[in-house]
Amino acid sequence: MPKIRNIIIFISIAAVFILIYLFFVRKPEMPETNLITSSNTTLPSIDNSGANAVFPNADSKIAENFLTLLLSVRNISLNDSIFDEMAWSNLKDSSIVLIPDGTEGRPNPFAPLGYDSARVPPPAPASPSSGTGTP
Repeated sequence: MPKIRNIIIFISIAAVFILIYLFFVRKPEMPETNLITSSNTTLPSIDNSGANAVFPNADSKIAENFLTLLLSVRNISLNDSIFDEMAWSNLKDSSIVLIPDGTEGRPNPFAPLGYDSARVPPPAPASPSSGTGTP
């Protein structure tokens, strides 16, 4: 029984070391992805030296991939037939208008505590006095 237990402990420790190596030590291989389809487009160039005018200091392969992606955006077309469907025309706006009640906090939330400007009530309307002259 202790011999089987030692074998199980040894296998589990080996498995832990293998997992540590796979996830933390080994550098992952970069898979080659082909997400961008290229077409026969040429890069714009200002001069005839072959320098890329769009990205003068960047790697030309990165610039070419970016420009290809940018030019492929022109070919995107959206189908607007959804706006003709009955389900779209039956949609209703159910937004709620929020009305503040006036007790939403400090007048200046960035002012230090104790330096809030006090709200001064508007002056009361002057009542007509029933006398002549000043008191």
